Amino acid sequence: MAKAVKALTKSQITAVLAEKAEISKKQALAVLEALAELAYKNAKNTFTFPGVGKLVLVNRKARVGRNPATGAEIKIPAKKVVKFRVAKAAKDAILGSK
Repeated sequence: MAKAVKALTKSQITAVLAEKAEISKKQALAVLEALAELAYKNAKNTFTFPGVGKLVLVNRKARVGRNPATGAEIKIPAKKVVKFRVAKAAKDAILGSK
């Protein structure tokens, strides 16, 4: 049976960034938090994280859905949602280019 691999924690990511950039863990954490804050503030205008992807704000139209338990039709209102679009470079690096 294959062993489950866990995602990196915030402290693990900070440690790797600190080592690669030859800075302290405290400085690496500050960079990580500043990047997240910048993404949150600019997502409504599209925030691009070079080489990884971008955050975009998308308007969803109102639609009719179905309650799976009863089968009754329900109206789902229009709303704004945040989506992440993965960059081609990231897809190629992760999946391998065709």
